[in-house]
Amino acid sequence: MNVIRFSDLCASGQVRGQRVFIRADLNVPQDDSGRITEDTRIRASVPCIQMALDAGAAVMVTSHLGRPTEGEFKPEDSLAPVAKRLGELLGREVPVVAHWVDGVSVAPGQLVMLENCRLNVGEKKNTESLARQLAALCDVFVHDAFGTAHRAEGSTYGIAQFAPVACAGPLLAAEMDAITKALAQPKRPLAAIVAGSKVSTKLTILQSLAKNVDQLIVGGGIANTFMLAAGLKIGKSLAEADLVDEAKAVIEAMKARGAEVPIPTDVVTAKTFAIDAPATVKKATEVADDDLILDIGPETAAKLAAQLKTAGTIVWNGPVGVFEFPAFENGTKVVAQAIAASSAFSIAGGGDTLAAIAKYGIEKQMGYISTGGGAFLEVLEGKTLPAFEILQKRAAG
Repeated sequence: MNVIRFSDLCASGQVRGQRVFIRADLNVPQDDSGRITEDTRIRASVPCIQMALDAGAAVMVTSHLGRPTEGEFKPEDSLAPVAKRLGELLGREVPVVAHWVDGVSVAPGQLVMLENCRLNVGEKKNTESLARQLAALCDVFVHDAFGTAHRAEGSTYGIAQFAPVACAGPLLAAEMDAITKALAQPKRPLAAIVAGSKVSTKLTILQSLAKNVDQLIVGGGIANTFMLAAGLKIGKSLAEADLVDEAKAVIEAMKARGAEVPIPTDVVTAKTFAIDAPATVKKATEVADDDLILDIGPETAAKLAAQLKTAGTIVWNGPVGVFEFPAFENGTKVVAQAIAASSAFSIAGGGDTLAAIAKYGIEKQMGYISTGGGAFLEVLEGKTLPAFEILQKRAAG
């Protein structure tokens, strides 16, 4: 992907003394008292900020936090707790600047945090007047917030249109590289695991991947709908009977390319959806009318693991069963461990997927873990993300 990289600008001395505006993703979870409960995103933003400071730039960083109302500041919308945590990580004070759209005073070697950018009127709709004001604040705009790359907002797209220079920060560049490696130039066979409760939320992803992947593994409620499409009974399991034709079309599209959607041959069932519900392994042809399918069976899991070990590239979005319940975690665990053991380049994204990766301790065995939920899904759908589009345009001049 042809974009200007911030790391290259820094290495060549082009940002010394320049005003650098970094759009980071610092939208972290907080408890009722405003304390940050998980700071991964703040820690992930440090390399870009440190890179700018080391290069002698005057640095401004901003992010959205929560869902504030434009033009109406409330204390809980403030980035102050984020600035405090960032300051601890950088070993320096990070002052927070409010009402910054009309101008910011920051000198080379200094760092300021610009208050929640979603408070600015016109941010969500990306009004041209706001975009031009934001662009006037800087010499270099750095997009380093992949989690917002699917949104064309003032601080993500508009500013990139009008800033003198617009480039990709290290986090965004890493996402671009991983996505290109996994989807645009994959080492074959390319296997995709798409799981979750509903086909409807991921139907366009399945249709898009069916044109490109060699193996399309479905799991969770999605697999139940595909089992229906294959003529199997699923009892009272979660499924979308009205989307059976769409599931059949995906199976046929894969078949036409000599590829497949593996349908479970055995499943793990329960009579109720509960952590202590007794689990029963059954052949996929023997599901009773009052059964709930909550995981793939051991035979299916072993087959999928064997297939994944031969893959050249693996894209993973979603656990294949109710992995939060110990009796129904085996499928997800076996798949996770197979991905970890594979020599394939693997890219994973989505909240539940990240939780599974953390649970089974395979972070270091993954090729790349995507930081953006919605943005990652849109990439899988085959969409061009607004952030990628504008940065490519700017790089092309």
